[in-house]
Amino acid sequence: MAVIAAFVLNAGLNFVLGIAIARMLGPADFGRFALATAGAVVLNTILFEWLRLSATRFYSARVREAEPWIRHGLDRAYCVIALALFATAALCAGLGIAVNPTPEGRLVMTAGTMVAAIGIGLFDYHAALARARFIGGAYLRLVVWKNVLAFVLMAGTAWLFPQPVWVLIAGGMSQFLAVLPMRKILGDTALGHAPALPDGRARETLRLFAAYGLPLIAANAVYQIMPFLNRAAIAGTAGFAEAGYFALAADLSSRAFSTLGAALDLLLFQIAVQAEEHHGREAAETQVARNIAIVVALLLPCAAGYWAVTPALQALIVPEEFRGPFADYTDLLIPGLFCLSIMNFALNPIFQIRRRTSPVVAAALIGLAVNAVGLVLLPRVMGPQGVAVAQTLGLVAAVAVLGLRALTGIERLRLPGRDLALTAAACLAMVLAVLPFRALEPALALPACIAAGVLVYGALVWFLDIAGLRSAVRQRFPKRLPAAAR
Repeated sequence: MAVIAAFVLNAGLNFVLGIAIARMLGPADFGRFALATAGAVVLNTILFEWLRLSATRFYSARVREAEPWIRHGLDRAYCVIALALFATAALCAGLGIAVNPTPEGRLVMTAGTMVAAIGIGLFDYHAALARARFIGGAYLRLVVWKNVLAFVLMAGTAWLFPQPVWVLIAGGMSQFLAVLPMRKILGDTALGHAPALPDGRARETLRLFAAYGLPLIAANAVYQIMPFLNRAAIAGTAGFAEAGYFALAADLSSRAFSTLGAALDLLLFQIAVQAEEHHGREAAETQVARNIAIVVALLLPCAAGYWAVTPALQALIVPEEFRGPFADYTDLLIPGLFCLSIMNFALNPIFQIRRRTSPVVAAALIGLAVNAVGLVLLPRVMGPQGVAVAQTLGLVAAVAVLGLRALTGIERLRLPGRDLALTAAACLAMVLAVLPFRALEPALALPACIAAGVLVYGALVWFLDIAGLRSAVRQRFPKRLPAAAR
């Protein structure tokens, strides 16, 4: 429950923070900030993602005691990469000040992007350590620290120094500083006494991490490069203000999906790993199939519900200068972002459990190719909105390829077809119930849509026990038995 609470808090504060920064920077500077943020995410994925992946797959409370060199090696790897990246950032900043001493200079922005990537990498790594050890309370405190510091530092910087580079650096610092109060809880006291790992074993461990992590890193990098290229394409053809419109819609929409999906993944994937550790591969794959039903049962209504309330959100929350393009881009992006979440949190775990993650890369590359073709063709017909359609088509193609690979062939995964069919039917019923309320005044439409959607979908989930969610709730909160009469 602490993990779920952490993600609810993270989603809410990130949503508010994104709106606040967009309002203070304006469309053009927010477009620059969003492009640089996408670059920081790409850097983090390429350089640090393998640390997070290795921690979630190979680190645990048992490993912490029995094989402390694993944590020692991961810590040392982070330090080496972070120091090298910080030195490069300092060099870029120095050159930028000498060549073009303005906050919008490319070299200065690149330096800020690198600093942000260091902070993101440190936070994600320590969050993965808490996840791997199932210490939800520590994870909640880590997220609270990050969000409080991010809101204070990023919003304060945007207010006092409304330049993208300073907000970017403040974001990186907030994630870096959030780890400091948690170092004792998340640290390993046995690290100083860890036995030296023989060279042969060190190479074997490195090969294991590389074989497991590199394909996933490559795929994640492709999925992060895709929005980076798309934002750059819009900025290059239609200006940074249009890129800001696109970025705000993409950022807020992706957070709606990724936050819930990541919260589920934190719980469900570790359960599958434990099933493999105690009962073997077959039990783990059975658990993954159950997990897919749960992920779809929660993400599909999230997608439909977000679409339903987009007009009301735009009128009530989105800064005035972003209105209009925000809703247009959001409608086009939702299907693709839903597909991306299904890949990350439902399909990828299949290959992670099997430790054969190369199909994930193939799907990502096909998605990138479809996105690239769309970038060439669609903007000529649709204008900047063609970029959003190109991104969605790329993600739909990727999920189709990965789904075929996972669900066909000798090792195909057996999906719970009943649960998936019931989820689709329940979502359709929810959308039909919500549609009449979209035309109301925004202040009425937002609560009415949410209430109607939760009531209809929640009732169907409860009565039909879709994806076993009713059973899970009853198991988690059993009814109290009355005391026996004396």
